[in-house]
Amino acid sequence: MSDNNGATYGSAAYDSTVGIQAETVHNSNVYFVHPDASPQEKYRVGVRLLEDGIPSRARDVITDAIAHGYHNAEVRFHWVLAMLSARTYHDLSVEEVQRLRHASGLVRAYVEDEWKDALRVTFDLLAALGTASGATGPVLKQLQDLPSRQHDAILRHLDLMLTGGLKDDLWAETLERARAERFGNDRVGRVWAYFEPSPIGARAVLPRLATDAAARSALPLRLVLFVVSSTVLGALAWIAHPAQGVFESLVAVVAGRTAARYGVQWWGREPRPDHTAGAGAPQPHRPAPAEDGFTKRVHSKFDHYFSVRTPHGFTPEAWLAHTAEVRSGLAAEIADLYRESRISVDRVAWLIRYLAEESRNRHNNGTLFDRHHQDRTPARTKVLTVAALVVLGAVALSAFGTAMSGAAQPRPLWAFLALLGATWSGHAVAQRWLEFRRERHRVTREAREYQEELAARQKAHQRWKAFLDETRPSEREMETWLTCDKTLFVDEALRHHRLTWRDLITHTILVAPAPSYKRARVQGGPWRYSHYVIRLFLFTRDGIREISSELKFVDSTRRNEQRSNYRFDALSSVQVTENADVGFDLELVLTNGPARKIRVKDADAHQLAPDESAREISEISLSAAGFTHTFRLLEGIAADGKDWIERHNPDDLTPFQVAD
Repeated sequence: MSDNNGATYGSAAYDSTVGIQAETVHNSNVYFVHPDASPQEKYRVGVRLLEDGIPSRARDVITDAIAHGYHNAEVRFHWVLAMLSARTYHDLSVEEVQRLRHASGLVRAYVEDEWKDALRVTFDLLAALGTASGATGPVLKQLQDLPSRQHDAILRHLDLMLTGGLKDDLWAETLERARAERFGNDRVGRVWAYFEPSPIGARAVLPRLATDAAARSALPLRLVLFVVSSTVLGALAWIAHPAQGVFESLVAVVAGRTAARYGVQWWGREPRPDHTAGAGAPQPHRPAPAEDGFTKRVHSKFDHYFSVRTPHGFTPEAWLAHTAEVRSGLAAEIADLYRESRISVDRVAWLIRYLAEESRNRHNNGTLFDRHHQDRTPARTKVLTVAALVVLGAVALSAFGTAMSGAAQPRPLWAFLALLGATWSGHAVAQRWLEFRRERHRVTREAREYQEELAARQKAHQRWKAFLDETRPSEREMETWLTCDKTLFVDEALRHHRLTWRDLITHTILVAPAPSYKRARVQGGPWRYSHYVIRLFLFTRDGIREISSELKFVDSTRRNEQRSNYRFDALSSVQVTENADVGFDLELVLTNGPARKIRVKDADAHQLAPDESAREISEISLSAAGFTHTFRLLEGIAADGKDWIERHNPDDLTPFQVAD
């Protein structure tokens, strides 16, 4: 039988088809254990794994530390928690129970401190499982007397282990702590940073190579011709009228030097129009290819950030229209710089956002479309250059006239040829020299701008990366918030069905990715999701109650809640499908309905660090999702039906015997 209550739309909570919006693996070595690590270091990593919700690995690491001689009450306490965390008493093998019993006999040998007290209370709680509620008073009193660190750790890691009346006695306290920690440490303002991808490093357009080889090679010959022609013209003038020839030569030298000095400042430094884009950005060093998916996403990001970073007096629409050419040039530049990296556009979003802010700032200081305003030639320089050229031309004609006034017959011909040669070669020399100086100035300017632009972008990258590192929640915070969400979800389900823990045989929670989500993890850690589907199974003597709901992790809001009830014998089989390219699916087959496939996690082989094992990461993620415990319970029920109840009745547990 089934009853579907609550708001529903679609079937996302069941038969989920998952879509990844983004995924990130944070570069971290918090879980890395060096082969030569000391037992103390192994223990510290084991405790971190335990606190971050990875008890399966914590067991192995802490056990290894103990085996290498690091052994005291604190170490043994965390080892016991790792053995019991996310497990029920029935999940323990006979060997594990024997190891726990052996460990309980070691307690008396430890030095008296809060860790020894916590270890003793933990074993007393195990021994109290299955006993009447009234008999648990003394151990509960001892639990309350523990320091908060040990007390909270026991409640958290023995959540599945404690059942029945013992759980009822502790539930109010568990709820109070969950409500207090649910939004602690600015959860709403920081969770987004966990799923933010690592920003890719800064890049800028490289300066173009110099193209002055032709001008440089043609310059010497023309310069020789100019010197010879000028010398001949001056000599003829000196011969005809020495005093006037000397005066004209001196004026020509002064005018020539003045024209060269100020002409270089004018024509030799002014950027050529085709070297500067309308946006004020350097042109790409190679033609832009046709737009692909990455380029389109870059353009879309530019449109978004320009629309939300507008200067005063502009609406988003007006600013987008005003900067269309700017955005197009910048987007082409970024797409060209990062296309070959095969990255998500989200990794370069920080740079797009920075460029949008820079464009707004340049608009405010009047340099949005004229980046080289500081290179404009002063009017005085232009006037002096023109005046010097006019004087130089007048002197050349005067020298020609002086040379022509001589009596020798061939002198006019030589004077004319000298004037013609000096004029042509002088123009050619000036043209090639200015082209050479322009190109040198362009190379120097672009190299300077490249260094300045790259340095500015690197600073922006460092600021953004530091902000992410400061804002990003730790694994422990993420695990704590998720635990609080699950606790409050369980409480709502119990109240809805009017159940207490005494009414339950056991329960299990399976957390899986929602239909659309971002996911991230640290190296060696489990996947965490921006949107979950939380699925709770409550096992009572009458059957199974299944409640599922989508959870938006950033603000702990839930939607799309669905409920189903079915008898133990209605669950005919449980199947698991694993595909390295697709993911991990759990399939429930009911006798009175179609099979339901639950996506537990997606494939992650392509998101592995070089030193990670696909199998190990998969097992860690499945364990953190609650799959291991859930599958064991459902598989047992599908195989045994109602007989499963007799073996898992919490009132009929074989008592744990604390060693003397």
